[in-house]
Amino acid sequence: MPRVSQEHLDSRRQQILDGARSTFAKFGYEGATVRRLEEATGLSRGAIFHHFRDKDALFLAVASEDASEMVETVAERGLVGVMQDLVAEAKQSETRGWLGTQLEVARRLRTDPEFAEEWGARWETLREASVARLRKQRDLGHLREDVPIEVLAGFLQLFYDGLSRYLATGRDEIELESVLRLVEDSVRKH
Repeated sequence: MPRVSQEHLDSRRQQILDGARSTFAKFGYEGATVRRLEEATGLSRGAIFHHFRDKDALFLAVASEDASEMVETVAERGLVGVMQDLVAEAKQSETRGWLGTQLEVARRLRTDPEFAEEWGARWETLREASVARLRKQRDLGHLREDVPIEVLAGFLQLFYDGLSRYLATGRDEIELESVLRLVEDSVRKH
């Protein structure tokens, strides 16, 4: 049997993650059947589960990859940057799935203690990135100083959670870009 390069394996793994992300976003965890995963990835169940032991491991890999991307966005543009990306994604007909993934993560955190325990460290990394970004912005003189950094981080996290749920409803009667500017202004130094 010919040897497969690491580059090919990595490419195939990413193909699976991308297809799974869109499937989880569109159908939720329960609705992401093996058949739907096969259709979205263009691969057989054998190929999919060669890379991931089961659907749970696949979902965790998708959610972890998204969380890592979110941490990078937080470091560059803050949690408001993540929210701006979610709003932009919600307006597109084809989404990469951040919103769907985050809603599934929230649901599973509430209903699956094993998942919640495994996810805890990943969420802590995102929280730490947000706090670090806020500290940096405060050191540069951009953030208000009358509220502790942890409180500002909590405020932004709560708003992010609410925004995710609002976007999930599909409603669009609120001018979200203006709301995000208001959120950003509320943590800035005036």
